[in-house]
Amino acid sequence: MANWAVIGSVILPNTGGWLNGLYFAGQVRKDNEKSWYDDLKKPSWTPPKWVFGPAWTVLYSGMGYASYLVYEECGGFTEEAILPLSLYGGQLLLNWAWTPIFFGLKDFKLAFIEIAVLSGAAVATTASFMQVNKTAGSLLLPYLAWLAYASSLSFYIWKNNPKIEDKKQ
Repeated sequence: MANWAVIGSVILPNTGGWLNGLYFAGQVRKDNEKSWYDDLKKPSWTPPKWVFGPAWTVLYSGMGYASYLVYEECGGFTEEAILPLSLYGGQLLLNWAWTPIFFGLKDFKLAFIEIAVLSGAAVATTASFMQVNKTAGSLLLPYLAWLAYASSLSFYIWKNNPKIEDKKQ
């Protein structure tokens, strides 16, 4: 028998990521031609574009399952669950906001500031989850590591690329 709370908890964070990915995919990948993203100065340790989709799917799934564990441990949306699940929801919204800032606005400075704020929110969420359920908190550790890596990429791109004005492509 399916546990719909688990399934929903895992699908929720992925939905925002998938929608962002679908909407902004044309910004990164064009058929038989380079996009503005390809022309950016990126560090040598930038992963291939195909890595991002699977990596985020795994990270979002872990985050979602962690939120389910907190929900279950607290007995649902109880007073005990308010802080950890509110922090989770807030950092999830911040997470989803980065892609439109970077790929939509092409504002690399704002994208770096945003991911720095997101990272702080994710650390607070992880600490809050750890207090409720150690497994839930531990499931967010790969996410924190990826955010540190993504933040370094975002910083490098901001510092090494002039602001891209909206170009007709």
